[in-house]
Amino acid sequence: MEQVKKEKNEVWEWGKAIFIAVAVAGILRVFLFAPIVVDGESMMPTLENGDRMLVNKIGYSIGKPDRYDIVVFHAPDDKDYIKRVIGIPGDHIAYEDDQLYINGKAQDEPYLTSLKEQQNAGSGNLTTDFTLEQLTELKVIPDGYVFVLGDNRKKSTDSRIIGLVPIQDIVGNTKYVFWPLSDMGFVE
Repeated sequence: MEQVKKEKNEVWEWGKAIFIAVAVAGILRVFLFAPIVVDGESMMPTLENGDRMLVNKIGYSIGKPDRYDIVVFHAPDDKDYIKRVIGIPGDHIAYEDDQLYINGKAQDEPYLTSLKEQQNAGSGNLTTDFTLEQLTELKVIPDGYVFVLGDNRKKSTDSRIIGLVPIQDIVGNTKYVFWPLSDMGFVE
């Protein structure tokens, strides 16, 4: 009798431990971190199609997106997109002759170096010329919005097409690839 009682107690303890582990994992996934799979070429060479990343969901609940953050947001076509924040509220954005200008100042984009080298071996620019006014009819990005671009500018559906992204639609930022193991680590 004592043995049966001991076995039932052990099963009960294991059941509680499994339940707590699943509950903690669920809370972490819903409120803190979530996995996401990169779908497509729009962020190459920084991110590859099929890369699996962790999304930090709490960062923007206590702060705002910074320029050059890689963010995940709800896009108009009921998908989540991964893009790089280029412009934040108050910024004027322009591209001229493959050079990014923010508020009239030329900006370095080291994450585009390899693509620009490949492009220069061919012909044309990686990023076509535009100004914020041409795309949105606004002089600066208003409060509550960001301007995003994919690193692979020729193959990206981004703010040039979908417009400014409401900050409230941003799920979180992502900096860490966890799969495949060969690409595991932080990205810039």
